[in-house]
Amino acid sequence: MSLSGYRVAVLIPCYNEEVTIGAVVRDMRLALPDAALYVYDNNSTDQTFARAREAGAITRRERLQGKGHVIRRMFADIEADFYVLIDGDGTYEAAAAPKMIRLALENAHDTVMGVRVHEHAAAYRAGHVLGNKVLTGLVVSLFGRGQSDMLSGYRVFSRRFVKSFPAISSGFETETELTVHALQLNMSMGEVSTRYVERPEGSFSKLSTYRDGFRILGTIVHLLKQERPFLFFGLIACALAAIGCLAGLRSVLDFIETHTVPHLPSAVLATGLEILAALSLVCGVILDSVAHGRQENKRLAYLGLQAPPSL
Repeated sequence: MSLSGYRVAVLIPCYNEEVTIGAVVRDMRLALPDAALYVYDNNSTDQTFARAREAGAITRRERLQGKGHVIRRMFADIEADFYVLIDGDGTYEAAAAPKMIRLALENAHDTVMGVRVHEHAAAYRAGHVLGNKVLTGLVVSLFGRGQSDMLSGYRVFSRRFVKSFPAISSGFETETELTVHALQLNMSMGEVSTRYVERPEGSFSKLSTYRDGFRILGTIVHLLKQERPFLFFGLIACALAAIGCLAGLRSVLDFIETHTVPHLPSAVLATGLEILAALSLVCGVILDSVAHGRQENKRLAYLGLQAPPSL
């Protein structure tokens, strides 16, 4: 099936990828000969910008540091029917891009994920694998469903997805935000397995297992507070109520036996904790109504855009 009748834009955010960016651009050109290839350089200190231009990409710069800032700029600037987002580090299989777009066309998907399949441990470090599984499982448990490789940087989007995406994050946690956006609006999603290889010699990862893992975890907590506030504040209320019960148990038992409260500080502490628990629960109820209104507005904005092309 030919993709020549559709506008396809390949988006490649880059930071210090002079070793790999030329090959990535050339491989994507072979895989998608009719696509427009955009490389956005994010303050690289090497020759990334020049190498991308030499390979034939449309090159632009984004001064705000962070992958999230680059994606926000790309989504705002570029018009297409389908958007292919891929990292510039040469670890993803360019040949999978047509398969991902065809799957989106056949099923009218708003997003298709490139699920990484690796053969060598050097390609996908054990810490990253574990972190991805934990964070993906957390998102599934909090939002009811998810994708099997939430942190993959290889995705296809419809125009409707791109133009309805608020793009709040600034760094690598933007992959989490992309996934949660699709889950919130109950978008049609698909997956395609793609080979994932190690970086070539001289190319270095910018990811930090622990630093970026905690940033992604923080993003999940923030999104939970924003999108499911009743659950977020309800859990806090339950924790405060449980601690309050434990703190006040001795005072209650003393009062039953002696009709006095000899441990007054514990009783005051327990009362304060129970009041805070009640306030947290009320906040959750109020903010849940606000979140429902926000979600309705986001859904209406999403539905106001043209549906993705389909066969």
